[in-house]
Amino acid sequence: MIYCEGLVKIYKTDVVEVVALQGLNIEVKEGEMMAIIGNSGSGKSTLLNILGGLDRPSAGQVRVGEWDLLKITDKQLVEYKRHTVGFIWQNNARNLLPYLTALENVEMPMMLNGKYDRAYAKQLLEWVGLKDRMNNKLHQLSGGEQQRVAIAISLANRPKLLLADEPTGSVDTQTSDMIMGIFRNLNRELGVTIVIVTHDLSLASKVDRVVAIRDGLTSTEFVKRNPNLDLSASSERRSIRDVHEEYVVVDRVGRLQVPKEFLAALNVENKVSMEFDGEKIIIKAPNQLEGNGNEES
Repeated sequence: MIYCEGLVKIYKTDVVEVVALQGLNIEVKEGEMMAIIGNSGSGKSTLLNILGGLDRPSAGQVRVGEWDLLKITDKQLVEYKRHTVGFIWQNNARNLLPYLTALENVEMPMMLNGKYDRAYAKQLLEWVGLKDRMNNKLHQLSGGEQQRVAIAISLANRPKLLLADEPTGSVDTQTSDMIMGIFRNLNRELGVTIVIVTHDLSLASKVDRVVAIRDGLTSTEFVKRNPNLDLSASSERRSIRDVHEEYVVVDRVGRLQVPKEFLAALNVENKVSMEFDGEKIIIKAPNQLEGNGNEES
């Protein structure tokens, strides 16, 4: 569903140039439910904006389904955003029109797309648990209920890909679990591919796969240990390492990002030596003590 190779995004002004993505590689299978994590400034939101058609890549390859987002025209981009991708913002004000009811909010993108379907709009609100609240206006809904309306809106035009930017960032733990349960059910029932950007590792533990981004590159990947493990909202809260196996990602030219805590433990600054003993690759750092030529492993 998603294929990125060597993806680069550069923001330029008259006085500064910022490289937000520095050759990022990532693949997401159709029907997968996965999360992208990373610290502020890591490039995760930039990636989400590119996938959502809200920003243009600078270089590299980025494809979503049949669309090449590096070569897409402005007219094609409108079609892409209407039919292929749905987007959920953390800030409800960007998702919702306050003077409309929940049902009217879901119907709005259908009308703009020329495919009005009230029965499907009602079905979406039932799926997110708002069957009895669909005629309420926004001021009559809680923050969690508004976010569930936003999920229904994002699916109004039957997209193949759903992107969610910190979808539980402004709600409590109970509501967060409920929203993740809704995502899981929609993923199973509709087969929609779901990509969630978050900094919450407990939330990330509820998806099948997690990709960590650092400094504009994919650094590590967490893959679910047990394919049959229930990750629904009703499951007990687990840490990401309880559920997933962690791997360092090696790109197509052999580059990898060694975790910072490993480098700090070895006092690595800018050079290391590597050995292959037939089974393992061993990274060694030069001893920083003056006059000692030995190495620390």
